[in-house]
Amino acid sequence: MAWVYLVIAGFFEMGWAIGLKYTDGFTRVVPTTLTVLAMIVSVVLLGVALRDLPVGTGYAVWTGIGTVGTAALGMYLFGDPVTVARLASIGLIVAGIVGLKVLS
Repeated sequence: MAWVYLVIAGFFEMGWAIGLKYTDGFTRVVPTTLTVLAMIVSVVLLGVALRDLPVGTGYAVWTGIGTVGTAALGMYLFGDPVTVARLASIGLIVAGIVGLKVLS
């Protein structure tokens, strides 16, 4: 169950990272509120997952999910560059996440 909490926490991390773009420097109330709530949920779920997972593994996977998801959403939503090098780098992060899961 810890891995389920960790994956959900990673999705909330993506949510708050993308949400930051919509807060307009924390000047818009609704996006700011939703972003802060996503931050809280993300960290709480990470904490719950870390009861059963090693901290290094949990934190690395959490940030990896957030990084990969945020990079992908940035390309889709905001027109961030899509290059072979960028996609290969994202692939390396995914490989690291899978490796940590397999070894834990």
